[in-house]
Amino acid sequence: MSELKVNLNNIMDFVSKEEINSLKSTIEESQLRLEQKTGKGNDFLGWLSLPTSITSTQISEIEKVAKDLREKSEVVVVIGIGGSYLGAKAVLEALGNSFSQLQDNGNPHVIFAGQNICEDYHSELLQLLNNKKYSIVVISKSGTTTEPAIAFRILKQHLENSVGKSEAASRIVAITDQSKGALRKLADAEGYRTFIIPDDVGGRYSVLTPVGLLPIAIAGFDIRKMVEGAAVAEEKTSSKVAFEANAACSYVAARNALYKRGKNVEIMVNYTPKLHYLTEWWKQLYGESEGKENKGIFPAGVDFTSDLHSMGQYIQEGERMIFETVISVEKPASKLIVPNDPENLDQLNFLSGKRYSEVNKMAELGTIVAHNDGGVPCISITIPELSPYWVGYLLYFFERACAISGYTLDVNPFDQPGVEAYKKNMFALLGKPGFEEQSKVLKKRLGI
Repeated sequence: MSELKVNLNNIMDFVSKEEINSLKSTIEESQLRLEQKTGKGNDFLGWLSLPTSITSTQISEIEKVAKDLREKSEVVVVIGIGGSYLGAKAVLEALGNSFSQLQDNGNPHVIFAGQNICEDYHSELLQLLNNKKYSIVVISKSGTTTEPAIAFRILKQHLENSVGKSEAASRIVAITDQSKGALRKLADAEGYRTFIIPDDVGGRYSVLTPVGLLPIAIAGFDIRKMVEGAAVAEEKTSSKVAFEANAACSYVAARNALYKRGKNVEIMVNYTPKLHYLTEWWKQLYGESEGKENKGIFPAGVDFTSDLHSMGQYIQEGERMIFETVISVEKPASKLIVPNDPENLDQLNFLSGKRYSEVNKMAELGTIVAHNDGGVPCISITIPELSPYWVGYLLYFFERACAISGYTLDVNPFDQPGVEAYKKNMFALLGKPGFEEQSKVLKKRLGI
């Protein structure tokens, strides 16, 4: 039977089974705190049972709106930042064609805005949209987060100028709070269709809400299969599954045992560029959940084999504070054979007749051994294929493991107090009312 597998063989030269098993009771307690809602941040646990609690009717409504936007649009611009952007982007990249932006598959191109404050990026986006039939999905619980709020302001104006206020309203969907906030107020006033971000689901855990599911459905992917995979992961990572057989617990135990050994940087490694943005999503999930109270493993990411030609030297021989977590996909969707070359000038005929995936797998295994020899432990996580089911499974697996790991570290894995510091300084420097004194202090410090 196909399953997600966690292999710890390549960390055993760095931590013992006893060290890993010593975390069992703490991890089991963390599981119970999650499920009994007795831990820190327990008012943000709506994601925990989301896959098994979302109804067919709710999915149908998402599919209905997605179908309407597909029929109206060449392009759908999704406005959001952090968890309101990275989850959908990760899934679209994992499941989509690598060159989808150059192809017409009958579905609109889903592109993103408001995930940065770059003037060139958004100016170039407006230039693109001048010649496109497009719609907007704007995602914000409050409607006042700076990056997406600015982007929505300019795109809303552009769309209204292009097609008129009434038609623009039919092409804008807001995903926001049920009853409060600036975006909710605007959506009600303008008559936008809306979906709700549950009060008890934080942004980085929101990919299985309409935040992620609507953009994914617009792109034409099977969100029912994705939720199905996540629902199976919910069952198989719960406390009903014994510690020894629970893949999420194995991952948590391994990474925390390595952390106790001074390995405080975890590098997520993939061997397919389709998983680049899943790594970006994972980095936010773990960095924002664990990085507080001067604790936490720093999440980083590399794309192999590409980055073996840039970061490989450091990983092999640099500071020994790192460990790797490799995501492997057993079955590629395509088949490509290395051809024979009679001249053999590149001396690669020994690869003739082999599949690209075999070459890639041997590169993976050879790299793990080399990095082990260089002092880098390696956790391996394998899924059978990149499909909606297994991507949904993997997303929930990482969410569950992250929450367990946060409680194991004794931090609140559902808040992010440190994120507010830069915002306050930015507001002061931009002259936001109420920040006048802080503005003076900062400008003096910065010499401006």
